[in-house]
Amino acid sequence: MAGLLRRVGRALLVHRSPSRRWYPDVWDLPGGHVRPGEQPSRALERELEEELGVTVTVAGQPFADVHAVDYRLSVWVIDQWEGEPVNRAPHEHDAVAWFGRADVGTLRLADRHVAELVRSALAVTGVP
Repeated sequence: MAGLLRRVGRALLVHRSPSRRWYPDVWDLPGGHVRPGEQPSRALERELEEELGVTVTVAGQPFADVHAVDYRLSVWVIDQWEGEPVNRAPHEHDAVAWFGRADVGTLRLADRHVAELVRSALAVTGVP
């Protein structure tokens, strides 16, 4: 599962470290894996605290579900959180940055769906 944090027409992405085994050296949405017995929404709250140092409450249904050959990803849009997002997982990510709708097309992304998700989520806010 992943969180698409958005603020004033921009979305937060994390850059996966070049040393990562899976999807190295690409921009991606923050998130992670669901532990056995853990609800996906609770897992996302935990992962965002661990990776970004922000406290969120995930409610409702995911904004999108992505099904690929080797993974399934549920994505929630997060508009409110406590704390300022920072990279608290330098072993996983080497950068954290905000991007607008036009920016995501210029990035090397973990999956083509990331650009579509960001554009779609930011279009809902009405900010170009």
